[in-house]
Amino acid sequence: QVQLVESGGGLVQAGGSLRLSCAASGLTFSIYAMSWFRQAPGKEREFVAAISGSGARISYADSVKGRFTVSRDNPKNTMYLQMNSLKAEDAAAYYCAAGVYGSSSRNYNYWGQGTQVTVSS
Repeated sequence: QVQLVESGGGLVQAGGSLRLSCAASGLTFSIYAMSWFRQAPGKEREFVAAISGSGARISYADSVKGRFTVSRDNPKNTMYLQMNSLKAEDAAAYYCAAGVYGSSSRNYNYWGQGTQVTVSS
């Protein structure tokens, strides 16, 4: 049974940083592309970042480029999202997903339950 468990969310002041983690189990982690999506209340789920199985390919949404960094540690079956210079508009539930590399949610078969990020101004 595949499980993706996000952690690291919380309340942070604007301009601050958070590091999210996504721990995976029940799948051969290194062959799956991993991604982060987010969804704010009343808005559609949107792509944040993706990383290929080897880590050789990485992509970001324009809104987070230069501020967020996605990485993975395959021996630990874990993906990370370092979020710096957080803005109010970054507040959302953040989801990790496993599947085929790309920015569409349809590329990803497996999803976590999400972790909430709140940014205070």
